Amino acid sequence: MTTTLREPLRELANRCSLPAALEAMGERWSFLILRGSFNGLSHFEEFQSELGIARNILANRLSRLVGHGILERRAVESDRRKIEYRLTEKGYALLPTMVALRQWGERWETGVPANPILVDTRDRRPVQPVAVLSHDGRALGKGDLVWALEEDIVRD
Repeated sequence: MTTTLREPLRELANRCSLPAALEAMGERWSFLILRGSFNGLSHFEEFQSELGIARNILANRLSRLVGHGILERRAVESDRRKIEYRLTEKGYALLPTMVALRQWGERWETGVPANPILVDTRDRRPVQPVAVLSHDGRALGKGDLVWALEEDIVRD
């Protein structure tokens, strides 16, 4: 039996992962630091210079991202006095989120395609819009989705 539910927003703090994800990422500087990491930045000075962020805010956000396991902090092999920040597996897992936010911003906020364009290394073609996919790969729209209780979910 399938039950149509409205997500119980008042009870989300204990069961929904969205507040936890937002707590880990913080705010816009964290996303911009993450974007910098995906683009090869790894040193404090690089982030500070490229983003134009105040040093104290940068230190705070880097510490938060390290604390949540999104970035790792490690000494540079050639000069142990220097520190670099590298994406962890958990950090790399945020790539679809970053791409989706960028695509959303292009469509709904700026109305301008971003440049440079994210392309597939194999054929240099632009990536497709990020979508919610069904178990069999179909792109789903708002009319195709419903909240269901665990006991009402069909599993293979």
